[in-house]
Amino acid sequence: MAINKNHLFEELNGIKCGIVEKDVSAERVAFLKKILAYNGFEVVVVPSPPPKAAPAQVTKDSTEIATTPSPVAETFIVGVTDYTFNPINAIFGRLLKTPDGHVITLAYWEQKENISHDEVPYFEKRKA
Repeated sequence: MAINKNHLFEELNGIKCGIVEKDVSAERVAFLKKILAYNGFEVVVVPSPPPKAAPAQVTKDSTEIATTPSPVAETFIVGVTDYTFNPINAIFGRLLKTPDGHVITLAYWEQKENISHDEVPYFEKRKA
């Protein structure tokens, strides 16, 4: 059982894993695998379970209307074998690094930036 929403873990392929992200695309899986493997984590990826089917619509005369399932893009669950791993703590604790040695920022993790601009945190800035 998870301590809170930010500390999820479950069994993936028979291995107890800390969940990094759920319902991610194949491109996001490749990005996360590269970062996590570089930082020494063993990554486990499994396909997400299929979504639950929507209930059939019923009209006033109690006839069911057939619903055609819409095609859903394949998504994945990404986990690491260290079930104590918490992505929020890892990012804001400045524990993850890029292959070129920069600290991973939230913008880089969310893929909003292509380069991690690791600034000195406000609490470490020196006053002139």
